[in-house]
Amino acid sequence: MAAPLSDGERRKQISVRGIAGLGDVAEVRKSFNRHLHFTLVKDRNVATPRDYYFALAHTVRDHLVGRWIRTQQHYYERDPKRIYYLSLEFYMGRTLQNTMVNLGLQNACDEAIYQLGLDLEELEEIEEDAGLGNGGLGRLAACFLDSMATLGLAAYGYGIRYEFGIFNQRIVDGWQVEEADDWLRYGNPWEKARPEYMLPVHFYGRVEHTPEGVKWIDTQVVLAMPYDTPVPGYKNNTVNTMRLWSAKAPNDFNLQEFNMGDYIEAVLDRNLAENISRVLYPNDNFFEGKELRLKQEYFVVAATLQDIIRRFKSSKFGCRDPVRTCFETFPDKVAIQLNDTHPALSIPELMRILVDVEKVDWDKAWEITKRTCAYTNHTVLPEALERWPVSMFEKLLPRHLEIIYALNQMHLDRVAVLYPGDIDRLRRISVIEEGDCKRINMAHLCVIGSHAVNGVARIHSNIVRNSVFKDFYELEPEKFQNKTNGITPRRWLLLCNPGLADIIAEKIGEGFITDLSQLKKLLEFIDNETFIRDVAKVKQENKLKFAAYLEEQYKVKINPMSMFDVQVKRIHEYKRQLLNCLHAITLYNRIRCNPSKSFVPRTIMIGGKAAPGYHMAKMIIKLITSIGEVINNDPYVGDKLKVIFLENYRVSLAEKVIPAADLSQQISTAGTEASGTGNMKFMVNGALTIGTMDGANVEMAEEAGEENLFIFGMRVEDVEALDRKGYNAREYYESLPELRQAIDQISSGFFSPRDPGCFKDVVNMLMHHDRFKVFADYEAYIKCQGQVDQLFMHPREWTRKVIRNIACSGKFSSDRTIMEYAHEIWGVEPSATAIPPPNLPRN
Repeated sequence: MAAPLSDGERRKQISVRGIAGLGDVAEVRKSFNRHLHFTLVKDRNVATPRDYYFALAHTVRDHLVGRWIRTQQHYYERDPKRIYYLSLEFYMGRTLQNTMVNLGLQNACDEAIYQLGLDLEELEEIEEDAGLGNGGLGRLAACFLDSMATLGLAAYGYGIRYEFGIFNQRIVDGWQVEEADDWLRYGNPWEKARPEYMLPVHFYGRVEHTPEGVKWIDTQVVLAMPYDTPVPGYKNNTVNTMRLWSAKAPNDFNLQEFNMGDYIEAVLDRNLAENISRVLYPNDNFFEGKELRLKQEYFVVAATLQDIIRRFKSSKFGCRDPVRTCFETFPDKVAIQLNDTHPALSIPELMRILVDVEKVDWDKAWEITKRTCAYTNHTVLPEALERWPVSMFEKLLPRHLEIIYALNQMHLDRVAVLYPGDIDRLRRISVIEEGDCKRINMAHLCVIGSHAVNGVARIHSNIVRNSVFKDFYELEPEKFQNKTNGITPRRWLLLCNPGLADIIAEKIGEGFITDLSQLKKLLEFIDNETFIRDVAKVKQENKLKFAAYLEEQYKVKINPMSMFDVQVKRIHEYKRQLLNCLHAITLYNRIRCNPSKSFVPRTIMIGGKAAPGYHMAKMIIKLITSIGEVINNDPYVGDKLKVIFLENYRVSLAEKVIPAADLSQQISTAGTEASGTGNMKFMVNGALTIGTMDGANVEMAEEAGEENLFIFGMRVEDVEALDRKGYNAREYYESLPELRQAIDQISSGFFSPRDPGCFKDVVNMLMHHDRFKVFADYEAYIKCQGQVDQLFMHPREWTRKVIRNIACSGKFSSDRTIMEYAHEIWGVEPSATAIPPPNLPRN
């Protein structure tokens, strides 16, 4: 098999990344040398690879700055309605290559760096991932920023600049070990601190009701320092801003209390304030009611709303004097999108500012707030819903608690009129949950305080309407919408799979990069032998490249001719990595039973992080690594089967594994995965999907035809029926011999000979309290995997299905998703016209 293309060979190919003009190359070289010179003058005279990376990053950044300033000027002059996307997570990954792609600079940089005797890919590998997110929700926010800039929307991402992002995962003796992610250790060339926009955020204190109005006094102040990161659109000269807040103690912090003398103690205590932005909470789909987390949520909301209101009041570029004082037009100029309930405090905080500070009438303020805010729900799992103790609010945010009580009373009064005597409905629909520990249901707060509520895939939005928020839907059905998630084709096709992007562009032109629905044009090449061959060749090159990477990084040798069967996502019971494990064990047992029989060779790759406090998820990782240990070292198995755990799965690793995958596993219990977005990345990159009818899989099957995915298992209705009947794992265990054998092997210590009882908790959960019904789908899953094997033995037919999947993936662009938010929630129109580049006059 041919070796993967080298950088030099790839460079010679005409590519969608833009042909490098000689002038561009010369300019990049000159700029690079200048930046390198300044680095070395300052510090030393021998350049390290990291020096080269920073020189290149600053070179590319120079191309952003003029466009960034011009974009912001453009917005100030035209004063469009602005979109504020509030999220506690932005899982951005690396920035260098994405910026080069979006500015059309990649080939010029590639050529310039090559001429200087360096390798662009090696420099790209030096950059740290910005891991300011856990998984789907944070990565969605990052894709949305890319799409909003590409569509020319005046949009801002607001979040927290965590000093430590999602932990780095190491596997030691098969167990996950967490290490702090010190991603800022060497500095971040993509951010710009903006101390001139630093803002105060208040905590604790007490509320005073005076004739002049309500005052929140005796508070502790923490300062919010903004750091701005440019977000370039694709080749349209638009550069939007992601503004992340960092917590800083004011200079007099705690010194008042320490007047008696302990100055040193007071200065050390500044850490307490600054801890707010220290670290990302590493939970995915799980609520941990810690005070520090509530502080983070209020911190981002309070700083952001002050910033939004400052920008609303001053409309001319560079002017900070208040111009607008009337808030009537606020919802016509401002849209706030809440990414899950984490920024829900925007609702009472906006009310507090309007009523207490700006002296707007209560009812008017409520109307403004509702017209401004919109809420995206991301999960139906009850353990993920945020329910904060009232006692914590009382202490930390006393005024917000009063406002929430008042809003809830208004809400309940309205419901009581519509449904007289229905006390149970009032209890179900209240924002305040009564009980031993009174709690605030943040999802209910979001629903009553927003003009639009959306789920993130059709099936999920239906569950939101008919189950999670059923009572609210009956009250205001017009509020509820669906916005099926999408992914940005710039990062998830052009950047990570240039080989595939090139052969697509050769056939249908480059329009698909900003209008992914154009991939439909590939349907006419489904029987084109040259195209079939090219698609298969690109996949094989990607597999060889990934196999080489695995060997280099993890010293694992894999067979590049085997089927690359991949499940990468957070480790969670509902995502059912255990079902994948049971299939691996079943395959292993079949091979052992019949070693001379021919089997379709497979490399099963599973990757993902477990929340540090999630015992079962950590046991699942240990099980996967233990299964791999046995299978990979069994001489009877040889090249037929390998099980690999991909350590430290993150955005930059996703960009390598997804283009190399043959099979994508999306096997959550129907009704549990809100949407999924990894499923879409695999589809557009030419993997076939094995999955349940859950999340966006349903719409993928609808777009490509169910017969072009490997769909198996219970539908939502079947799961509900099984719940009514009662799920009994033992029935399946007794009636399915291969399942029983696999469970007995796990149970007896076959995969953990040095600690036979190692997996007792896993087996006990599967047998006695498995909420996600792994055994109920086992038989259908194994049978479906057999169909996968059958098709893989016919490469031409497999590749035809791949082409059909790619051609039908156009719906799953985040550009389409953002277009729908713009029209149906925010009331804005995307702009197709590019802003003139900095070297041309503005008009």
